[in-house]
Amino acid sequence: MFGAYTHAPMDAATQRTAVLDDLEWRRMIADHTDPDALRAAMAAAPMTYYGGFDPTAPSLHFGNLVLLVTMRRLQLAGHRPIGLVGGATGLVGDPSGRSSERTLNDPEVIGGWVERIRSQVERYLEFGGPNGALIVNNLDWTAQMSAIDWLRDVGKHFSVSRMLAKESVSARLEAGGISYTEFSYQVMQAVDYLELYRRHGCTLQLGGSDQWGNLTAGVDLIRRVEGATVHALATPLITRPDGQKFGKSEGSTLWLDPELTSPFAFYQWFLNVDDSVVGTYLRVFSFRPREEIEALEAAVAARAEARQAQRALADEVTALVHGPEAAAAAVEASLALFGQGDLASLDAATLEAAFADLPRATMAPGNGMPTVLDLLVASGLSESRGQARRTLTEGGAYLNNARVTDPAAVPEPSDLLAGRWLLLRRGKRSLAVAEVAEVNEG
Repeated sequence: MFGAYTHAPMDAATQRTAVLDDLEWRRMIADHTDPDALRAAMAAAPMTYYGGFDPTAPSLHFGNLVLLVTMRRLQLAGHRPIGLVGGATGLVGDPSGRSSERTLNDPEVIGGWVERIRSQVERYLEFGGPNGALIVNNLDWTAQMSAIDWLRDVGKHFSVSRMLAKESVSARLEAGGISYTEFSYQVMQAVDYLELYRRHGCTLQLGGSDQWGNLTAGVDLIRRVEGATVHALATPLITRPDGQKFGKSEGSTLWLDPELTSPFAFYQWFLNVDDSVVGTYLRVFSFRPREEIEALEAAVAARAEARQAQRALADEVTALVHGPEAAAAAVEASLALFGQGDLASLDAATLEAAFADLPRATMAPGNGMPTVLDLLVASGLSESRGQARRTLTEGGAYLNNARVTDPAAVPEPSDLLAGRWLLLRRGKRSLAVAEVAEVNEG
């Protein structure tokens, strides 16, 4: 699933530092504490580094994948990753990028989410060998601290004026205020870094650029408490084509859990990304060699309509997140929608995912099948019966990818896919679905 950075042989020290050049080429370094010192430390010996994931939902989303693949790249280069799942910080809430207080969930709910997210993080890291990964939960050390310990041992190292100057905090203050709970988040994240430094020799923290204030808080705390120099590196926020941040927006989230976003829907989203961002997404998420990505970027410029880069992106990212078998099934379903595969071979779950966002007409059970002409109109593929009739007689109408030319044609019950759906198509790419309505009993 994962590739190396280069096919050319290199010694271990060069490989450990080459990842920084690779990240630069991928435009994946938004900020850093001291790049020369970080490079020297990487050349001297493998580094232990960490990235954190808070359980604020039952699944990670696509925005989290930026950190996951960055952690994987560093591990491939010879460094040792720690994946931190925030059982403690998830109970508090992070103000970064938010204009209002986060809804606080019950500890039992957070505990369940911790386990789900832990299993997701584990998919992207290797746990054997000299740089095998660790997974930790910050509740293990935070829960042991009393309020007095917290104030005496940690709080005394934080200047309120510096905390107020953090961008995430100052933005919230300007927007109307911030609770002490979320204000304290940066202290909790700094303590995590200190604990991982003490327990595992961790000297590098990765995070998104919206976390920069929290990352540097940990660097400062370790310097004050331990007198040690450690590092932080922030990746840029990867946005959607419309400029919005990937997150948990209602109805638009790309979850990493297949129960929340199906592999087909996941695949289709990347298959349809705009030409303007496909090169960026390939650099960020693909493990293909640099020359292959540059060739795909050139293909977009030379022949965008072929969507070669989008297909490569969708194939690889879906396989990365959901596995090769799920990616292959998503490709098969995508081809079948447009007559290049067997619709009847797709199971009900795949069909439901494939049809989820299509315009649709509803067929009442027990009332007999409407004509294909009626379905074209009811689904919105044709604006009028006259237009639908012309589409049929001119050979531009399809039922389950089979051409229909008779305006009086009526589907057979055996045509229903999974006993429930009919796929309608006008021309090459205009799709809709007719669905048998469910009967509400009682």
